[in-house]
Amino acid sequence: MDSLIAAAGRALAAGDALSALRHVALRDDAPALALRGIALAQLGEYPRAHELLRQAARRFGAREALARARCVVAEAEVALVLRELGGSPRMLAEAAALLRARGDNANALQAGLIAARRLLLLGRLAEAASALDALDSRSLAPPLAAVAALVAAEIALRSLDTCAAEAALARAGAAARRARIPALLAEVEEAHALLDRCAARLVHAGHEQPLRLREVENLLASGNLVVDACRRGLRSGGHWVPLARRPVLFALLRALAQSWPGDAGRAALIAQVFRSRDPDETLRARLRVEIGRLRALVAPFAAIRASARGFALAPRGERSVALLMPPIDGEQAALLALLGDGAAWSTSALALALGDSQRTVQRALAELEAAGQVRAVGRARAQRWLAPSLAGFTTILLLPAAPPAG
Repeated sequence: MDSLIAAAGRALAAGDALSALRHVALRDDAPALALRGIALAQLGEYPRAHELLRQAARRFGAREALARARCVVAEAEVALVLRELGGSPRMLAEAAALLRARGDNANALQAGLIAARRLLLLGRLAEAASALDALDSRSLAPPLAAVAALVAAEIALRSLDTCAAEAALARAGAAARRARIPALLAEVEEAHALLDRCAARLVHAGHEQPLRLREVENLLASGNLVVDACRRGLRSGGHWVPLARRPVLFALLRALAQSWPGDAGRAALIAQVFRSRDPDETLRARLRVEIGRLRALVAPFAAIRASARGFALAPRGERSVALLMPPIDGEQAALLALLGDGAAWSTSALALALGDSQRTVQRALAELEAAGQVRAVGRARAQRWLAPSLAGFTTILLLPAAPPAG
């Protein structure tokens, strides 16, 4: 390794991308291309960084497998930032195994963190936690330790474990201060701010109030009957009834919870659930059928009683009913939550993260673009979507995640 390559590597390790570029900007050999790619990635020039890292990987020969593996790891991190989530993780896993076998533990750990962060973006929290636990945290340098703690904090936040999240954020802050990298410190501060922002709205007995994450956690643990419109299901203590794949039943349950302790009229239920302002006998019969299905699902926790006007939700025991609403309104709230991280997402990555078809996501994006809530950059396969930040709101409860246990 020559002196300029070594100097550029040291500058990158310290987070000084401009100094690194000054050392290798005029060179086009494989090591210089790799370092230029990493430097441009640190400066936010991700598409060009992606191209340079691919060139470097191709130029490293078969005898330079270690260098090629490092390029694969760097390229995977750039792809993560670009929200290119559709590729196979096999190449990254193979690169991590090679790095580990050759004694490059720092880059092997980096590959493990990238894999965990990808799983987190896809909402596969249990797999992300397992991937994070598999890493030897004692071997992490301060910058990687800060990133690992931030991943652990987000897993805890999405799982509504605010105590674990606060502990992870404290570790992240300590590691970021040791690393002395301003971008890491800013990311830790932003994650801390999530704990104090509005995470949801509570509708209870006709009144509405904003809730922070800790208050949401306390509500779900209270034993009351909570209709969760963020995750689309019913929570009662440690029991969870998922209704995300049964939208009609969830719409009925939400309408009944919104009217509690009173009843919801039949005409209002038909208008809200079936989107019809002219109820006829067919719709009234369908309403009775769907109410029967919902009654069977919620029977362990509540009864649904018919009244002269409509139907009313009656929780068993001395419990009350609470409706937990997203901090922002609209059917596309989860899509806006993903775009609200400030990154540029492809349509395929959004579909993969949300578990919807690409065509469904395209239709939703077209509606949001027409309303001025999102904008597209680039064209064809290079097209990416951006949205304004959801100022004042945390998006944790709207992000994709595995259904709560119970």
